[in-house]
Amino acid sequence: MNLSFRNRIALFYLIATAFVMTVVFGIVYVSVRGTVYQNIDKDLAFEARKHAAEISVIGDSIYFTNKAELEEHEHREVQVNPVFIQIMNADGRLMDKSPNLKGDLIPFKEIEEYGTHFNAFLKERAIRQVQIPIEKGGELKGYIVAAMSLEASLMVIQNLRNVLLISYPISLLALFFVSRYMAGQSISPVKHITETTQKITKNQFHKRVQLPANKDELYDLSTSINELLQRIEQAIDRERQFTSDASHELRTPLSSLRGTLEVLIRKPRQQEEYEEKIRYGLAEIDRMTGTIEQLLLLARLDSDNHAQKDQYLPLDLLCDSIISHHQRTIEQRHIEMMVKQEIKQPVAVPQYYASLILENLIGNAVKYSPDGGSIHLTMKQTGEDVLCSIQDHGIGIREEDLEQVFHPFFRSEALSHKHISGNGLGLSIAKKAADAIGAEVKVSSQPGKGSTFTLRFFKPILR
Repeated sequence: MNLSFRNRIALFYLIATAFVMTVVFGIVYVSVRGTVYQNIDKDLAFEARKHAAEISVIGDSIYFTNKAELEEHEHREVQVNPVFIQIMNADGRLMDKSPNLKGDLIPFKEIEEYGTHFNAFLKERAIRQVQIPIEKGGELKGYIVAAMSLEASLMVIQNLRNVLLISYPISLLALFFVSRYMAGQSISPVKHITETTQKITKNQFHKRVQLPANKDELYDLSTSINELLQRIEQAIDRERQFTSDASHELRTPLSSLRGTLEVLIRKPRQQEEYEEKIRYGLAEIDRMTGTIEQLLLLARLDSDNHAQKDQYLPLDLLCDSIISHHQRTIEQRHIEMMVKQEIKQPVAVPQYYASLILENLIGNAVKYSPDGGSIHLTMKQTGEDVLCSIQDHGIGIREEDLEQVFHPFFRSEALSHKHISGNGLGLSIAKKAADAIGAEVKVSSQPGKGSTFTLRFFKPILR
C-alpha cells in the first residue's frame, strides 16, 4: 500500500484507536446489558419470594392464600412493568396463577438448577422468568414461576447496540480525517525541510533549514541537517580551495618550464647555458612530480579503508629508520638529534600509516631547524596510550595559523622563508594518515622559538 507519510500516521493512529474503541464499546455494551438483566433479575427474585409467602400448601393443592387481594391490587394500581406469577405442582401441572395472566400460561421448563433466571416467550413476546421450588417438610410440592416483560429492556439493549455499531465507523472516519489533518500539521516542518533541501545546489549551500519553535525530534532533525549542510559546505569550500591550490602548484612549474624552453629557442646559446636551463627544467619537473605524487597519496588516503590490514612495526624501530633516512641532512647541517624513550614495554604501530606521519613530522623538523639547531624526539606512555612528540627550535608558526597547518597547500608565512622548499601537503598527509588509524596529531608553536608536534596512538599493540 503506497500511502503518504501523513496518511500512514493517520492510519496507524486509526488502527490503534479502533482497537481501543472496540474494547471500550464492548465493555460498555456488556456492562449495560449485564446491569439491565441484573435489575430485572433482582425485581423478579423479590417478587417471587414475596409471593412465595402468600401461597398455601394443603396436601397436593397449592394456591394463593388471598387471591382476591391480588385482583384488587391489580385493579387499584397501574403496573408499568407487571409481574406474572404462576404456581405449578411437582409434576409441572398448573395449580394457580396471578389474575394478570388471564388466559395465558407462562411456559414451564425442566431445568437442572432452579432459581436461575432465563429468557422465554409469552404470546411471542419476550419475557424474563425464574422458577423457584416450593417445599414443605423437606418434600418438593411444586414451583412458583415469576416472569416480567423483557421487551423494554431488550429495546434499550438493542438501541445501545445500534448506536455503538453506527457511531463506531462514523467515529473512526471522523477520527481519520482529524488525525490526518493533525498529522499534516505535525509534519509541516518536514515539508519545509524537503522544500529547503530541494532548493540547495552546489552553489547555494548557504541555505539552512528553519528550526521549529518546539525543541522536539523535528528540531533535532533540522539541527542535524543544518550541521550536515555546514560540513558539506565546508568540505566543498576546501575542495574548491584544494583544486585552486593544486592547479596553481602544477601551473607554476609548467609556466616556468615553458618560459625556460621559449628562452632557449630564441637564439643559439653556449652549451653551459643549455645545461643550466635543462637542469632547471628537470628540477621543476621533479618538483611537479613530487606534488602530483603527494596529491595522489592524499586521494588514496581519502578512499583507503584498509588500515586494519597494515603491518605493525615497533615504534622505536620505525623512528630510528626515519631518522636514518634524514641522517645525511642532519649531519650536513650539524643538527643535534636527541631521542628519549620512556616506554617500558615496546609497542607496535601500523607501519605504513605511522611512517607517513612520522616521515612528514620528522622531515619538517629537520627542514625548519636552523643549522646547528637541535631536535627532541620523545616517546612516552600515558595510561594505555603512547605519545610521540617531535620538538624543533626553528622558525615556528603564528598562533592564528595553527588551525590551518593541516589544510592542503597551506604554509605559514611562506614568503618569509621561500628558501625552504615545500608545497604545504606534508602535514595534510600526516593528518589524514592519523585519522585512518584513529591516531591524533596536535601542534603547539611560538614564532622564532620552534614547534612541537605530538602524535598520540590510542591503545597501541604491546610487543
